[in-house]
Amino acid sequence: MLIWFLPVFLVFLMIGLPVFFGLLAAPGILLWLNGQERDITLLYRNVYNGMDSFPLMAIPFFMLAGELMNKGGITMRLVEFSQALMGHLRGGLAHVNILSSMLFAGLSGSAVADTSALGSMLIPAMEKQGYTRKFAAAVTAASSVIGPIIPPSGIMIIYAYVMGESVAALFLAGIVPGVMVGIGLMLMVRFMADKYDLPKAQRIVNPGQSMAPVEKWFSFVVLRINVAGLATVAATGIASALGFESFSYTVTLLLFVVMMVLSHFLLVSLRGAVSSDFRVVCKKAVAPLQTPIIILGGILLGVFTPTEAAAVAVAYALLIGFFVLHSLKMKEIPGVLNRAGITSAVVLLLVGAAMAFKTVVSLSHAPETMAAFVLSLTENPLILLFLINLLLFVVGMFLDAGPAIIILGPILGPIFTSMGVDPIHFAIIMSVNLTIGLATPPMGLVLFVAASVSRERVETIAKAILPFLAVEIAVIFLITYIPALSMTIPRLTGFAN
Repeated sequence: MLIWFLPVFLVFLMIGLPVFFGLLAAPGILLWLNGQERDITLLYRNVYNGMDSFPLMAIPFFMLAGELMNKGGITMRLVEFSQALMGHLRGGLAHVNILSSMLFAGLSGSAVADTSALGSMLIPAMEKQGYTRKFAAAVTAASSVIGPIIPPSGIMIIYAYVMGESVAALFLAGIVPGVMVGIGLMLMVRFMADKYDLPKAQRIVNPGQSMAPVEKWFSFVVLRINVAGLATVAATGIASALGFESFSYTVTLLLFVVMMVLSHFLLVSLRGAVSSDFRVVCKKAVAPLQTPIIILGGILLGVFTPTEAAAVAVAYALLIGFFVLHSLKMKEIPGVLNRAGITSAVVLLLVGAAMAFKTVVSLSHAPETMAAFVLSLTENPLILLFLINLLLFVVGMFLDAGPAIIILGPILGPIFTSMGVDPIHFAIIMSVNLTIGLATPPMGLVLFVAASVSRERVETIAKAILPFLAVEIAVIFLITYIPALSMTIPRLTGFAN
């Protein structure tokens, strides 16, 4: 009888019951009808146990870091940087919207935060330049799903917690798929530019740009450290590929110092190629863009865990906001904490309820039943991956990515790992598919956020977003059938076999 937990849960969703209560009510009622009152106590105790986890602490910290950066004017700096780079293309502001989402993804890891923060600025600006409101809202919603794909990602933290995988490996595996989604959306915008007569190209660099001395010197030093660090890593990798022994600490440090000097002269030589305003816009983006570098760099070097990386991101956001950019004030901190707390509470409550729901999944033997059913269809993993992608896409239309991962991950993951599919590869397939579900009608969350920001009807945005969804679906199948796209970086860095 317990096998009916999923149909009952779907009925609750259809009648409008919030997901949190549906996740608890459906299994609770079935346990009561089945005479398993003792397990009802276990069910509701697991709501707290599901949230009581050190790895999950990364979620509220990343939420807080995103709120701090948004309040500190970081979003505007990323938009101006994107305008300076992409404004000269046909349909420039649409490209700016997509690139801004890719950059913002490295700060917040949230599709909803992306849609709200960028949409409130870019949708009115696009409409003012001649784009239709529905097109502007559709581009914003479609590009916002990049947020949970490019690290840091709350969804991948949840998957790693449920399935016992490496958060660092999932973060690294998400880089290429996230960039592919962004590039694919830009290609679609370019294709639509002539067909729909999108506004002509115009490079947008606000004149009279200026920087505070502290920020100027911060950008000066950090930019050279970034270039020198990248060159040092590249030189070390090339030497290793050619068969040389690993460099000692002293040699590596000396190489880094040499690269620092070379990077300085390289950057000075490039100054004359662009205007002073363009240089200032790029320098203003240096401080915000250090966040993903600090997070991934610290994790890869083994300096801190993903949860500690999230806490470091908060500390960095406070440091930049108060002492470098001077864009944060103490009186704004309570509001920032309030918004981050509410958002984190929603996510963690869903995780706790979904973990309790998972208890009934195990009691009902649904994974074994589902595995037997799936394998009865075909034993070809390529066909099974196609069918599971269709299933995940449909599930993503109705259910938020976090609960869907917790419910379906323990059921589907073992099926494919037993057939030889790498667990990190399947994790990325599932995470990307369900993330894109956030922008699919009828229940895509970012569609409703985009509708709220743009004051456009959800149905209208849902029609306008279809070409962009086609691109994102194509990316899903590319990463499904070409594992190297997502697995190369984790393998090169030693986080996957």
